Amino acid sequence: MDIDHLRLLLAIARHGSFAAAARERGIDPSWISRTIAAIEGELGFRLFQRASRRVTLTEAGERYIRRIEAIADEFDHARDEALAISDGPVGVLRMTTSVAFGEKVIVPLLPSFRRAFPNVGLDLVLSDTNLDLVAGRIDLAVRLGAGMTGDLVVSKLMTTRYRVCASPAYLDREGRPAAPADLSDRNCLLFALPGFRSRWIFRNTAGYAAEIPVHGGVVVSGALALRSLALAGMGPALLADWLVGDDIADGRLVDLFPGHQVTATTFETAVWLLYPSRSFLPGKVRAMIDFLKAEVGMPASRRSQRGRRPLLRGH
Repeated sequence: MDIDHLRLLLAIARHGSFAAAARERGIDPSWISRTIAAIEGELGFRLFQRASRRVTLTEAGERYIRRIEAIADEFDHARDEALAISDGPVGVLRMTTSVAFGEKVIVPLLPSFRRAFPNVGLDLVLSDTNLDLVAGRIDLAVRLGAGMTGDLVVSKLMTTRYRVCASPAYLDREGRPAAPADLSDRNCLLFALPGFRSRWIFRNTAGYAAEIPVHGGVVVSGALALRSLALAGMGPALLADWLVGDDIADGRLVDLFPGHQVTATTFETAVWLLYPSRSFLPGKVRAMIDFLKAEVGMPASRRSQRGRRPLLRGH
């Protein structure tokens, strides 16, 4: 059995479907079915249980896939390590992050990354679900939140902060709230996450923190949509600085309480880089990690010297 057949088995196990694996690889599903039957005949045991729409691994198949996954990784690592000597990082980097952070921060940087590393292809998965890196064969994840735990290698990319923002048009119409407590009397724009839709926490320069109850007639599940509604003058919204930094700088949104830190969960939030724990870190992954730390994690003073960039780091 050659390495392409190993990768085919892994693709089917990952998707749970001959048809999905065929679409991913651009081949005929009937060829996959014949090939798997031939492989099972060669091995002497059945790898997959067939159903009308999905296939699942047999017990023997699960054990076999677990072992060949490590073999396929070693093939890839050996190839990348050898090619990197002359050509630099190579291969396809499968990477995931949230929809909003991906579209606002990561996507604008990809042309620069490709110019710097033309031999590294990109497979970017934008999803607000925390995907399983091992099961999804994902090389690198960029996630937002408090400290990350688990069996993954974790590296902090940057600190995040939140702002309560509203458009100038809204403030002209409704007036500017004088204190955080005034938000309880406003129709706020709310994010559909636990804690974000019922109260916001403010901390002043003296370190005093207070929970402010909030309510509103519009609850949105996407940060990009929430920003759009704030820009349209529909009300105050709690938004991350990496998302609205440019809007505040250009006057499209107003930071209502610049003297306060604000959160819906904890004040210690950040953007994290996560990747499976491996003895060998592929050059393509190291290249992206170093690139993101240079471009996204750089201090504001360095960013200003290199031209206008989104306001990413908290203050």
